[in-house]
Amino acid sequence: MDFYEQLPDDLLIEFYYEINKTIKKGNIKKTTYYELGLLISVMNRRGIPVDPSHCQAG
Repeated sequence: MDFYEQLPDDLLIEFYYEINKTIKKGNIKKTTYYELGLLISVMNRRGIPVDPSHCQAG
């Protein structure tokens, strides 16, 4: 998680959207959801709103 905590907000948000694109394409692995959880955790601590519509596969 240290990696994500060191990123500036704009790059953190880009990572969030890229991971969600990967999930929506069907490239779903346990580690993908783990990384998404780490990102969301850091975003929540920083007060960055998370769009729940981007957290759904399909």
